[in-house]
Amino acid sequence: MNAPMPEDPFAPEIFFSRAAVRLLSDPPANGADQAGDHRLNPTYVPPPELHFIDAAVLVPVVARRPQASVILTQRTAALKSHSGQIAFPGGKIAPEDSGPAAAAIRETEEEIGLSPRLITPVGYLDAYLTGTGYRVVPVVARVEPDHPFAPNPDEVDAVFEVPLPFLMTPGNHRVGSREFRGVLRHFYEVPFEDRYIWGVTAGIIRGLYERIYG
Repeated sequence: MNAPMPEDPFAPEIFFSRAAVRLLSDPPANGADQAGDHRLNPTYVPPPELHFIDAAVLVPVVARRPQASVILTQRTAALKSHSGQIAFPGGKIAPEDSGPAAAAIRETEEEIGLSPRLITPVGYLDAYLTGTGYRVVPVVARVEPDHPFAPNPDEVDAVFEVPLPFLMTPGNHRVGSREFRGVLRHFYEVPFEDRYIWGVTAGIIRGLYERIYG
């Protein structure tokens, strides 16, 4: 009798089953465990005048078969900050948003035209503190495969998908460094084909791996 085939950990049904159990069911509270730039830079001390701004990003996992994928964007080169970088859709949490999930979904529709009806939030990762003063809540969500995009040209140059197995392979997570304001800073980087994923985006990817597969 043949042994049953092992389940593919990157199949959408397996990923979302794990995510439902391992992700935070509620947005992380202030003061809870927090990921961020400080994890790789333990000697870094934020300036005393730095006040973190609440923000949220969507981690859109597409329920493709046989293996899921993740939507990422490349920011337009015309933006004043983080121009040209690879990012998850998202932004500041506005007063009218009911919470991080609402903010992330709103920003996603504004940035890439992805309809909220195709997005189902699954859970949250730990908040990510950035060296530039943001407290970013990653909202992991299921996205149905048939999703047309309409990128906002003022914010996004490109929208693309990366296979989940690639992003969730720890061997693809490297630690890079560069000088920032006279201090050597370390960060995660996940190069993919001709795109360079690094910084906060790569750090959130690493956090997703640790939470779901680590």
